[in-house]
Amino acid sequence: MQTRTKLSLSFLLFTLLLSFTQSCKEAKQNTKKDIALHTEKAEDSPKRELSSEFKKYWYAGEAEVTSYKLQLARYGEIREGKAVLVYVTEPFLNKKQVKADGPNPDNIPVLKLNSTKKYLTGIYPYSIMTSTFSPVNDNNHALKVSFSAQEWCGQVYAQLNNREKFDIMSHSYFETEADQNFELEKTTLENELWNKIRIAPESLPTGNLKIIPSLEYIRLSHKELKPYNSTISISDENGITSYKIFYPELERTLTINFTTTFPHSIESWSDTFTSGFGKNAKQMTSTATKIKTLKTPYWQQNRNKDLSLRDSLGL
Repeated sequence: MQTRTKLSLSFLLFTLLLSFTQSCKEAKQNTKKDIALHTEKAEDSPKRELSSEFKKYWYAGEAEVTSYKLQLARYGEIREGKAVLVYVTEPFLNKKQVKADGPNPDNIPVLKLNSTKKYLTGIYPYSIMTSTFSPVNDNNHALKVSFSAQEWCGQVYAQLNNREKFDIMSHSYFETEADQNFELEKTTLENELWNKIRIAPESLPTGNLKIIPSLEYIRLSHKELKPYNSTISISDENGITSYKIFYPELERTLTINFTTTFPHSIESWSDTFTSGFGKNAKQMTSTATKIKTLKTPYWQQNRNKDLSLRDSLGL
């Protein structure tokens, strides 16, 4: 009798323990679900509502192509040249970090800026291009920035990808720069500010903050690619907004002038920095002044008869 009683008590305890263990497992699973749901909500970034004015201008199946007269400081002298800013919206695949070939639910709408500069330094030419891809629906960092420069001494290339951190890949024909792969903590990019002007200038940062200078400046000045302290100010006069970035350590000041009203077109810019190396180094200012703007699907205008469009741009 005592033996049966002991067995019954043992079975009862085992049943209670099993039930308690299963309840704990379910509680843990539910907790994980709650955490997952909370995390998903926390990672959702606030979306910007695009105005009808913005959509009409930027989603008309055209790019905005603007040419500029360039006075560029290089090797301690001012060089004559031309710059072109090509702004266009397109779908972007965040995982692959490239333009999407077609419709996809994961596509991110971006404003892309292709910035080109061409000028001569004595006998040999420079050709520079920077591409910046910025999301139009939020105030997040640019998703990607790439830069290349070609001249008769060689070519350099750098690319920044916005992932968990900023992933940097850089290649150069200089021994001290050579091939590099590294990461940077996320902070404001000078390159992305040119897109923020066109998307939502009211979101432009001001005051004292850390900024990663443009890939062009870093490569051509042979400075370390990293965040630098800066002071940013903004002012308006006669319908033109001036956005000024001063880097004390670099002794550099970049000022971008754009129309205060939509579409906030870039009218001109100036960049004061140390040009030249060694005893020939001195403070100089590069400037760019707008020549002409065309709203056009340039990718369709690739025939000989379309060459006249370059004349209208003053190129």
